[in-house]
Amino acid sequence: MNQFRLSLVLLFSLFLMQPVFAQIAKPTPEGPYSVRVESDVMVPMRDGVRLATDIYIPVGLSGKLPAVMIRMPYNKTKQYAVDAATWYASNGYRVLVQDMRGKWNSEGIYRVLGDDAHDGYDFINWIITQPWSAGVVGSYGCSYLGENQIILAAEKHPAHRAMIAQGAGGGVGRLGGRYGHFGSFEGGVLGLAAGFGWFPYAGTKNKTDMKVVPENISEALWGLPVVDLMDTHGVGPTDWRAFVSTPLRDPWWDEQGYVNDNDTFDVPTLHVNSWYDYGVSETLQLFNRFRETAQSDRARNGQYALISPATHCGSEKATENFVVGEVNVGDARFPYWDTYLKWFDYWLKGEDNKITAMPKVQYFLTGAGDWREANQWPPAAARKQTFYLSSRKGANSSSGDGSLADTVPVKPRYDKFTYDPGNPVPSKGGGVCCTGNPEDQPGIFDQSDIELRNDVLVYTSPVLDEGLTLTGPVRLVLHVGSSAKDTDFTAKLVDLQPDGKAYNIQDAIFRARFREGIDKEVMMSRGEVYRLDISLHDTAYHLKPGHQLRLEVSSSNFPRFARNLNTGGNNYDEAKWVVAKNRVYHGPNYLSYLEVTTAE
Repeated sequence: MNQFRLSLVLLFSLFLMQPVFAQIAKPTPEGPYSVRVESDVMVPMRDGVRLATDIYIPVGLSGKLPAVMIRMPYNKTKQYAVDAATWYASNGYRVLVQDMRGKWNSEGIYRVLGDDAHDGYDFINWIITQPWSAGVVGSYGCSYLGENQIILAAEKHPAHRAMIAQGAGGGVGRLGGRYGHFGSFEGGVLGLAAGFGWFPYAGTKNKTDMKVVPENISEALWGLPVVDLMDTHGVGPTDWRAFVSTPLRDPWWDEQGYVNDNDTFDVPTLHVNSWYDYGVSETLQLFNRFRETAQSDRARNGQYALISPATHCGSEKATENFVVGEVNVGDARFPYWDTYLKWFDYWLKGEDNKITAMPKVQYFLTGAGDWREANQWPPAAARKQTFYLSSRKGANSSSGDGSLADTVPVKPRYDKFTYDPGNPVPSKGGGVCCTGNPEDQPGIFDQSDIELRNDVLVYTSPVLDEGLTLTGPVRLVLHVGSSAKDTDFTAKLVDLQPDGKAYNIQDAIFRARFREGIDKEVMMSRGEVYRLDISLHDTAYHLKPGHQLRLEVSSSNFPRFARNLNTGGNNYDEAKWVVAKNRVYHGPNYLSYLEVTTAE
């Protein structure tokens, strides 16, 4: 490849790698103060490493001021960071934007979130000792910028008085048995496309994020073994190999700082996320966890959640006719920036602006096209409803007769399909983030072409005469068997419309070897039947009268998730696979069912 062509590939790939932040809306209008910036102030950490910090100062505002801090690995001069910092400063705050340890102008060696709890704590210590400081600090930011706030919150710095954590579900480690670890895993399965997109772009231990990118990202994602992908494409050094190969039960993960069951919190937090983000359920889990473990009434009563219909870090760009994927979900606007400013004004300046009178949870009901509110999650009125899987001739593809019914099937049966890792079910929409692959677009898309495959089991409810409003967690219990020692099972919840369009609502994946817990690995035996309990995450979605609820079940969702090679081995260090003959059992002996949460 000549130098000119290499440069084009590099620039195009870097453009693709930034969808998360390209969609962050610029706050307007600015406040009453002009702003000046002190660049590259070197702030010392406890071990002597200094972190480069830009300080945004409201001109003409004297006296001690509250601070808002933004910490990031993506370069503190990125426009979205400059816009947010300038806006908060123009409204009367000292804003400090910092390059994280080992990135850009900061000293030290970078680890993914690994040093951020202590560095964030030390940063607050430094801020409150400055002569201009009022002694109170808020924190702000989306994605990594939100996740480092979550792990910092577990440190409970007394001067950390308020957070706005957006798209921050990746801060969850083994909390509640999720084992998410930076959003890298779901159900024990590696998020391949996101990891392959993010690590080379932003996760390198090089100071900057420049890299040589595979010319064909879609093709590169097929590469095996997965553990070698960064080396294969000349990327490095990164933490990829450790992420991919370290067992999820290993104590190494706890050393990286992710939130676990031992952590408690004591900071009022505005949790912001969106239904088509990979970490929305973790955000709602954190909202509840922060309330349950709060060390003060101030923090216990100071937890609020805003959930939009957008994709990762895209909430603030919602419009009157907001398109998510290929669907116009309606008027998804919300006064985000006004809410954010009032949030900090209340907690950091002590202004009595009634911001805490808003509902604890405000969420967009996709399908109905409007905002709803509740004072807890799930809403108090939420109820469980069960749909049982069944078929007569077979549920293979949308041409089969798989059904979802509210009564238990009378006859025991099973549906079978072949899972070939060489021909996996392709990913389409959903909570995709950060992949850099133009074929991996997040959001809502018609799945009817996916449902034509014979290795996709399709179960459909009767026509919903009165509609159905899903509001809360969705759970799937499957009884399964396989010819393989280990395999994966995927699930996708779908809104089947009268015109035949089948739009995704939520999806999930689960590795069978972890059915007794992520801390165990128990292989399968041919001829045996096993129960899998799969979280299909949370949603707020209204299926209109005349629509049908549909469930797709298969064993792959590629390249969003790494393929299970069906060998019973490590997967990450293997390059050969076996084909699996998989079964889903249903009927009175082995109930397989979908449990949804409904509320009007």
